[in-house]
Amino acid sequence: MRPIFPIRRFPSAADYLDEYAAELAAALASVDRTQLDAALSILTDAQHRDATIFCCGNGGSAAIANHMVCDHQKGVNADTHLRPRVISLSSNVEVMTAVSNDIGFAEVFAFPLRIHARPGDVLVAISSSGGSDNIVHALEAAAELGLKSIALTGFTGGRCAKLADAVLHVDASNYGVVEDAHQACMHVLAQYLRLGAIAEDLLGERRF
Repeated sequence: MRPIFPIRRFPSAADYLDEYAAELAAALASVDRTQLDAALSILTDAQHRDATIFCCGNGGSAAIANHMVCDHQKGVNADTHLRPRVISLSSNVEVMTAVSNDIGFAEVFAFPLRIHARPGDVLVAISSSGGSDNIVHALEAAAELGLKSIALTGFTGGRCAKLADAVLHVDASNYGVVEDAHQACMHVLAQYLRLGAIAEDLLGERRF
């Protein structure tokens, strides 16, 4: 794992930006390209089979999960024949608080997944630490239910990196850098799906 960042003060925000940008570039460079292609294959197959893609995360990772819904339903769909079925398990406050209160926070994603998921569906689980109990439980539930899974992890990768079918691990030790890299990976996968389905004569005319 890369050294902790930052470990010193910076004379200006501009100087910090330069260092942050270098950390982010290193983080993106650390993503295993073979695993990225494996994740793409899982998502592409799900699209072709009209399977549901579930996603989840805590905190900033929850925002990435919710953002993924937008980028697939609105972005991937635009000018293509694709109709992505993407659901964020991080977006239903009522279910999350009920499960958290009555069962336990570790089950907030696994519980609805067991209700809605069917064999052949997909789970995208996002955890900077890779060790969040509710993300681990969701990945374990996905395996039990016959789902393929993709994990986006950072820091050491944690337990999540050992449970998913494809792992997009970011070698970084700063939460912001990890989340930015995860967001970039999500964008790359969504835009590449659209790129493969859009008419070639529209390339250069449509914004991605």
